[in-house]
Amino acid sequence: MTQSSRDELDLVIRTMARTIVDNADHFAQLDAVAGDGDFGYSLRNGWEVVVADYDSWDLPTTGAVLKKIGATLAAKVGGVSGPMWGTAFLRAGGAAAGADGIGADEAVAMLRAGIDGVKQRGGSDVGDKTLIDALVPAADALEERLRAGDDGAAALAAAAEAAREAAEATRPMLAKRGRAAYTGERSIGTLDAGAVGVAVMFERLAEAWPTR
Repeated sequence: MTQSSRDELDLVIRTMARTIVDNADHFAQLDAVAGDGDFGYSLRNGWEVVVADYDSWDLPTTGAVLKKIGATLAAKVGGVSGPMWGTAFLRAGGAAAGADGIGADEAVAMLRAGIDGVKQRGGSDVGDKTLIDALVPAADALEERLRAGDDGAAALAAAAEAAREAAEATRPMLAKRGRAAYTGERSIGTLDAGAVGVAVMFERLAEAWPTR
């Protein structure tokens, strides 16, 4: 992996980790309204391990790094979040294969693979009031803008806007998956914590990308 490619990957991973750690309380509070309230904290626990070990990983490709993150999250994140996020990164790593960086095609392929993994693992899809409701519109916007020739910063800004709108649109939905589904109609009128988490991460990535 070239130094510039590694720098871009580092920016993405460290921005995601910092966003999750900094917003753990916020995400947990959102999750507590209709879920079990552990979303922010359990995810933070896993990402803190990733950050602590990240610099010691001597891995040659983007795919290898993503697979290592997936394995770490699957092992260290409790509840349903561990298998979901672990699967997402493992699938993304598989899609990256031997890629030397994160170009437009690689970014879209990795994101789509991660989404497919989460869908299969959780049996969820758009409309079920999960993080998928924000991830899919974000991926669609990212792909559309990259295909149109926008640079990474503009594409990420569009993805962040789409993710935020989609996260807000989960409020009137009835939860069909996860702990929130057990609350039935009480989930209506609440924001899905996972979808909000996805929106915040894309917003932070959009802010950070121009500084790379």
